[in-house]
Amino acid sequence: MPNSLHTLLDDTLAGHRLTEEEAVRLLSTRGREVWAIAAAADELRARRVGDTVTYVRNQNINVTNLCVNACGFCGFSRKSGDADAFFYGEAEVREKARAARERGVTEVCTVSGLHPEFDAQSYADIYSWIRDEAPGVHIHASNPMEVAYAARKSGISTGEVLEMMRDAGLATLCGTAAEILVDSIRAVICPDKIDTATWTRIIKEAHRLGIRSTATIMYGSCESAGDRARHLAILREIQDETRGFTEFVPLSFIHKNTPLYRAGQASPGATGREDLLLVAVARLFLDNFDHIQASWVKVGTKMAQLGLLAGADDLGGTLFEESISREAGARDTDYLDPAEMQRIAGDLGRVLRRRTTIYDLLPG
Repeated sequence: MPNSLHTLLDDTLAGHRLTEEEAVRLLSTRGREVWAIAAAADELRARRVGDTVTYVRNQNINVTNLCVNACGFCGFSRKSGDADAFFYGEAEVREKARAARERGVTEVCTVSGLHPEFDAQSYADIYSWIRDEAPGVHIHASNPMEVAYAARKSGISTGEVLEMMRDAGLATLCGTAAEILVDSIRAVICPDKIDTATWTRIIKEAHRLGIRSTATIMYGSCESAGDRARHLAILREIQDETRGFTEFVPLSFIHKNTPLYRAGQASPGATGREDLLLVAVARLFLDNFDHIQASWVKVGTKMAQLGLLAGADDLGGTLFEESISREAGARDTDYLDPAEMQRIAGDLGRVLRRRTTIYDLLPG
C-alpha cells in the first residue's frame, strides 16, 4: 500500500476530515488497497457505535405504482391503463396497517408512485389511516419529491405540506428521491424529479420542523466517483447544519428491468468493489453520521455481511412487503427473517439488536 494512502487513512482515524478530492481517490481505489480502506472504516465503526448490528422490524406499504414521472432507473412505475397498475384505497391501506400491527412491526414505510390524482390531503389521509389502525407504530414515509409534488398539486408551500403530513402521523421522512445529488446526472436518470437545490431545501425544512429523515444515495448507474463524492459532501453539509439525518443508506442500482439500462445509458449496476467502497468511504467521510446501513435488499445478504466489515452497522428492515427493488429485477427482497440476520451478525462475532426507526435499542 502506498505510504500516502496509509497516511491518509491514519490521519482520518486520528480526526482528519476527508475532502471531496480525497473521497474521490478512495472511491476510485482498486486492488488490495480496497481492504485497507475497509479495515479503516471498520475500525471507525467500532469506535463510533461498537459491535452491535441493528435492524428494524418494519413493513412497506407501496400504495400505488401509478406515477406521472418516468425515471430511467425505475422498473416500478406504471401508467393508467397498464395491466399491472395498482392503487390501494382506504380499505386496503387500513387492512395492510392492521396486518403490520399484528406482525409486531415498529415501523410502517410508505413510498409510492406520484399518482396523477394525489395532492397533499391524499398523503395526509394515508398516514391518518395507518395511524388509526396501527397506533404507536412509527410512520416513516414520503420523500422530498412527494412533498414537492403534493405542494404543487395543492397550491401550498412544501413547509405546509410537511406540517400536514406531520399532523396526520408522519414521524420521519424517507431520504429517497436523492438518487445522485448532481443535476447533470439527474438530467439523465430522473429528469422529471426535483433538482438538487429543491431536494436539499425540503430536507432542511423537514429537519427544522422536527421531522428527521434518512439519507440515501442511488449509485451504480452512470455517475462518476466525483459525483458520488459530491453527493456525500452535500449530505455532510446538511448534517452539519441540521443534525436531522438518522442514518445513511447506500442503494445500489438494480439495473435489469430499467429503461435506463435497456437504452444503454447505464452500466449493469455497481460491482462488488464499488459496493464495498461506497460503504467504507461513507463511514470515513460522513463523520457526523453514527449509522450506516448495508441494504440486503439491494446487494444481497452475503454482500451486506461484507458491508458490516467495511463500516456498516445496520442491516435495515425485515420489510415483509417490498416491490420497488423487485420490479427493477432484484430477487428475494420481500422479507428477511431476524434469525437469518442473527446468523449474519453472529458469524462476524457481532451482536444483533432490534431498534426503532431512530435507533433506540429494543429488547428481543
